Amino acid sequence: MTEQEQLKQWIDESENIVFFGGAGVSTESNIPDFRSVDGLYNQEYDYPPETILSHSFYLRNTDEFYRFYRNKMLFPDAEPNNAHKALAHLEQMGKLKAVITQNIDGLHQKAGSKEVYELHGSVLRNYCSHCHAFYSLDDILAATGVPHCHCGGIIKPDVVLYEEGLDSYVLERAVSYIKNADMLIIGGTSLAVYPAAGLIDYYEGNKLVLINRDKTTRDSQADLIIHDAIGQVLAPWA
Repeated sequence: MTEQEQLKQWIDESENIVFFGGAGVSTESNIPDFRSVDGLYNQEYDYPPETILSHSFYLRNTDEFYRFYRNKMLFPDAEPNNAHKALAHLEQMGKLKAVITQNIDGLHQKAGSKEVYELHGSVLRNYCSHCHAFYSLDDILAATGVPHCHCGGIIKPDVVLYEEGLDSYVLERAVSYIKNADMLIIGGTSLAVYPAAGLIDYYEGNKLVLINRDKTTRDSQADLIIHDAIGQVLAPWA
Protein backbone atom coordinates (compact mmCIF):
# COMPACT_ATOMS: atom_id res chain seq x y z
CA MET A 1 0.00 0.00 0.00
CA THR A 2 1.37 3.41 -0.97
CA GLU A 3 1.49 6.33 1.43
CA GLN A 4 -1.36 8.01 -0.49
CA GLU A 5 -3.48 4.83 -0.32
CA GLN A 6 -2.84 4.55 3.41
CA LEU A 7 -3.92 8.18 3.87
CA LYS A 8 -7.12 7.56 1.91
CA GLN A 9 -7.93 4.45 3.93
CA TRP A 10 -7.48 6.26 7.24
CA ILE A 11 -9.57 9.24 6.10
CA ASP A 12 -12.30 6.83 4.94
CA GLU A 13 -12.25 5.07 8.33
CA SER A 14 -12.09 8.19 10.50
CA GLU A 15 -14.97 10.32 11.79
CA ASN A 16 -13.08 12.74 14.04
CA ILE A 17 -10.17 14.19 12.04
CA VAL A 18 -8.30 17.28 13.18
CA PHE A 19 -5.87 19.20 11.01
CA PHE A 20 -2.95 21.20 12.38
CA GLY A 21 -1.07 23.33 9.87
CA GLY A 22 1.57 25.96 9.31
CA ALA A 23 3.07 28.22 6.67
CA GLY A 24 3.58 25.41 4.14
CA VAL A 25 -0.19 25.16 3.71
CA SER A 26 -0.24 28.61 2.12
CA THR A 27 2.95 28.52 0.04
CA GLU A 28 0.97 27.07 -2.88
CA SER A 29 -1.17 30.22 -2.65
CA ASN A 30 2.06 32.22 -3.21
CA ILE A 31 2.41 33.31 0.40
CA PRO A 32 6.10 32.79 1.31
CA ASP A 33 7.13 30.36 4.01
CA PHE A 34 9.05 31.85 6.91
CA ARG A 35 11.73 29.26 7.44
CA SER A 36 12.41 27.51 4.15
CA VAL A 37 15.62 28.25 2.25
CA ASP A 38 13.83 30.82 0.06
CA GLY A 39 11.55 31.99 2.85
CA LEU A 40 11.12 35.32 4.53
CA TYR A 41 13.66 34.65 7.28
CA ASN A 42 16.49 34.24 4.80
CA GLN A 43 16.05 37.61 3.12
CA GLU A 44 17.96 40.71 4.17
CA TYR A 45 16.49 43.60 6.13
CA ASP A 46 17.80 46.32 8.45
CA TYR A 47 16.50 44.19 11.33
CA PRO A 48 15.85 40.45 11.50
CA PRO A 49 12.15 39.64 10.93
CA GLU A 50 11.96 38.12 14.44
CA THR A 51 12.93 41.52 15.83
CA ILE A 52 10.53 43.53 13.67
CA LEU A 53 7.67 41.16 14.50
CA SER A 54 8.19 41.41 18.26
CA HIS A 55 5.92 43.22 20.68
CA SER A 56 8.70 45.43 22.00
CA PHE A 57 9.76 46.52 18.47
CA TYR A 58 6.13 47.24 17.59
CA LEU A 59 5.88 49.57 20.59
CA ARG A 60 9.30 51.16 20.06
CA ASN A 61 9.32 51.52 16.28
CA THR A 62 5.72 51.29 15.09
CA ASP A 63 6.37 53.03 11.78
CA GLU A 64 9.12 50.56 10.80
CA PHE A 65 6.93 47.65 11.96
CA TYR A 66 4.12 48.75 9.68
CA ARG A 67 6.42 49.26 6.69
CA PHE A 68 7.61 45.66 7.00
CA TYR A 69 4.15 44.34 7.86
CA ARG A 70 2.51 45.86 4.78
CA ASN A 71 5.33 44.81 2.45
CA LYS A 72 5.91 41.27 3.65
CA MET A 73 2.95 40.00 5.68
CA LEU A 74 -0.15 41.05 3.74
CA PHE A 75 -1.37 39.16 0.67
CA PRO A 76 -4.91 40.42 0.02
CA ASP A 77 -5.14 38.77 -3.42
CA ALA A 78 -4.14 35.27 -2.25
CA GLU A 79 -6.65 32.52 -2.99
CA PRO A 80 -7.15 29.13 -1.26
CA ASN A 81 -5.27 26.22 -2.81
CA ASN A 82 -6.17 22.52 -2.94
CA ALA A 83 -5.11 21.99 0.69
CA HIS A 84 -7.53 24.63 1.98
CA LYS A 85 -10.30 23.39 -0.32
CA ALA A 86 -9.79 19.74 0.66
CA LEU A 87 -10.01 20.51 4.37
CA ALA A 88 -13.19 22.53 3.85
CA HIS A 89 -14.65 19.63 1.87
CA LEU A 90 -13.73 17.08 4.56
CA GLU A 91 -15.47 19.30 7.11
CA GLN A 92 -18.60 19.45 4.94
CA MET A 93 -18.50 15.63 4.74
CA GLY A 94 -18.59 15.53 8.55
CA LYS A 95 -15.17 13.94 8.87
CA LEU A 96 -12.97 16.90 9.78
CA LYS A 97 -13.95 18.51 13.07
CA ALA A 98 -11.48 21.40 13.28
CA VAL A 99 -8.61 23.20 11.58
CA ILE A 100 -5.92 24.52 13.90
CA THR A 101 -3.58 26.87 12.08
CA GLN A 102 -0.48 28.91 12.75
CA ASN A 103 -1.26 31.01 9.67
CA ILE A 104 -2.72 34.51 9.81
CA ASP A 105 -3.99 34.79 6.22
CA GLY A 106 -7.63 33.69 6.65
CA LEU A 107 -7.48 31.34 3.66
CA HIS A 108 -9.07 28.39 5.49
CA GLN A 109 -12.22 30.45 6.07
CA LYS A 110 -12.07 31.79 2.51
CA ALA A 111 -12.12 28.17 1.29
CA GLY A 112 -15.22 27.47 3.37
CA SER A 113 -13.89 25.97 6.63
CA LYS A 114 -16.09 26.91 9.59
CA GLU A 115 -14.33 25.49 12.66
CA VAL A 116 -10.95 27.25 12.45
CA TYR A 117 -8.70 28.08 15.39
CA GLU A 118 -6.03 30.64 14.55
CA LEU A 119 -3.20 30.25 17.06
CA HIS A 120 -1.40 33.35 15.84
CA GLY A 121 -4.42 35.52 15.03
CA SER A 122 -5.44 37.02 11.69
CA VAL A 123 -4.46 39.96 9.49
CA LEU A 124 -8.16 40.34 8.69
CA ARG A 125 -8.88 41.63 12.20
CA ASN A 126 -7.42 44.88 13.50
CA TYR A 127 -8.36 46.83 16.61
CA CYS A 128 -7.74 50.27 18.04
CA SER A 129 -5.39 49.98 21.00
CA HIS A 130 -7.38 52.71 22.77
CA CYS A 131 -11.12 52.26 22.10
CA HIS A 132 -10.97 48.73 20.58
CA ALA A 133 -12.89 49.71 17.43
CA PHE A 134 -12.63 47.08 14.68
CA TYR A 135 -10.84 47.72 11.37
CA SER A 136 -10.58 45.48 8.30
CA LEU A 137 -7.55 44.52 6.24
CA ASP A 138 -8.71 47.00 3.60
CA ASP A 139 -8.55 49.77 6.20
CA ILE A 140 -4.93 48.88 6.97
CA LEU A 141 -3.99 48.74 3.29
CA ALA A 142 -5.67 52.07 2.59
CA ALA A 143 -3.85 53.88 5.38
CA THR A 144 -0.33 55.25 5.04
CA GLY A 145 2.28 55.03 7.75
CA VAL A 146 0.95 54.01 11.16
CA PRO A 147 -2.85 53.56 10.93
CA HIS A 148 -4.85 55.55 13.45
CA CYS A 149 -8.40 55.16 14.70
CA HIS A 150 -10.95 57.97 14.50
CA CYS A 151 -10.38 58.36 18.26
CA GLY A 152 -6.66 58.96 17.66
CA GLY A 153 -5.47 55.57 18.96
CA ILE A 154 -3.06 53.35 17.04
CA ILE A 155 -4.63 50.39 15.24
CA LYS A 156 -2.91 47.06 15.95
CA PRO A 157 -3.29 43.87 13.90
CA ASP A 158 -4.91 41.00 15.79
CA VAL A 159 -1.81 38.86 15.27
CA VAL A 160 0.36 37.30 17.95
CA LEU A 161 3.77 38.94 17.88
CA TYR A 162 6.95 37.51 19.37
CA GLU A 163 6.93 38.06 23.16
CA GLU A 164 3.12 37.86 23.21
CA GLY A 165 1.17 34.91 24.58
CA LEU A 166 -1.35 32.83 22.64
CA ASP A 167 -5.05 33.36 23.25
CA SER A 168 -6.02 31.03 26.10
CA TYR A 169 -9.46 30.17 24.67
CA VAL A 170 -8.05 29.26 21.25
CA LEU A 171 -5.34 27.18 22.91
CA GLU A 172 -7.84 25.32 25.11
CA ARG A 173 -10.09 24.50 22.16
CA ALA A 174 -7.11 23.33 20.10
CA VAL A 175 -5.94 21.02 22.88
CA SER A 176 -9.45 19.62 23.33
CA TYR A 177 -9.90 18.86 19.62
CA ILE A 178 -6.46 17.24 19.30
CA LYS A 179 -6.93 15.17 22.45
CA ASN A 180 -10.21 13.72 21.18
CA ALA A 181 -9.23 13.22 17.53
CA ASP A 182 -9.14 9.71 16.06
CA MET A 183 -6.86 11.03 13.30
CA LEU A 184 -4.49 14.00 13.42
CA ILE A 185 -3.11 15.36 10.15
CA ILE A 186 -0.20 17.78 10.52
CA GLY A 187 0.79 19.64 7.39
CA GLY A 188 3.02 22.40 6.13
CA THR A 189 4.86 23.03 9.37
CA SER A 190 8.41 22.40 10.52
CA LEU A 191 7.05 22.00 14.09
CA ALA A 192 9.76 24.42 15.23
CA VAL A 193 7.58 27.14 16.77
CA TYR A 194 6.52 26.68 20.37
CA PRO A 195 4.15 26.57 22.15
CA ALA A 196 2.17 25.69 18.99
CA ALA A 197 4.37 22.71 18.04
CA GLY A 198 3.89 21.16 21.49
CA LEU A 199 0.17 20.72 20.80
CA ILE A 200 0.75 17.43 18.98
CA ASP A 201 1.82 15.86 22.28
CA TYR A 202 -1.84 15.92 23.33
CA TYR A 203 -2.81 13.49 20.56
CA GLU A 204 -3.60 10.05 21.97
CA GLY A 205 -4.56 8.14 18.82
CA ASN A 206 -2.63 5.96 16.38
CA LYS A 207 -3.22 7.83 13.10
CA LEU A 208 -0.74 10.69 13.31
CA VAL A 209 0.01 11.84 9.74
CA LEU A 210 2.83 14.26 8.93
CA ILE A 211 2.67 15.91 5.49
CA ASN A 212 5.57 18.29 4.89
CA ARG A 213 7.99 19.01 2.06
CA ASP A 214 10.98 18.64 4.39
CA LYS A 215 11.75 16.44 7.36
CA THR A 216 10.63 17.62 10.81
CA THR A 217 11.98 16.97 14.29
CA ARG A 218 8.83 14.95 15.01
CA ASP A 219 8.97 12.49 12.11
CA SER A 220 9.81 9.64 14.49
CA GLN A 221 6.46 10.13 16.26
CA ALA A 222 4.36 9.88 13.12
CA ASP A 223 2.38 6.81 12.03
CA LEU A 224 2.52 8.00 8.41
CA ILE A 225 4.94 10.47 6.82
CA ILE A 226 4.49 12.02 3.38
CA HIS A 227 7.26 14.35 2.17
CA ASP A 228 5.47 16.28 -0.54
CA ALA A 229 3.55 19.51 -1.16
CA ILE A 230 0.39 19.36 0.92
CA GLY A 231 -1.83 20.75 -1.83
CA GLN A 232 -0.84 17.84 -4.07
CA VAL A 233 -1.33 15.25 -1.32
CA LEU A 234 -4.80 16.50 -0.39
CA ALA A 235 -5.90 17.29 -3.97
CA PRO A 236 -8.17 14.19 -4.23
CA TRP A 237 -10.44 15.72 -1.56
CA ALA A 238 -10.43 19.28 -2.94
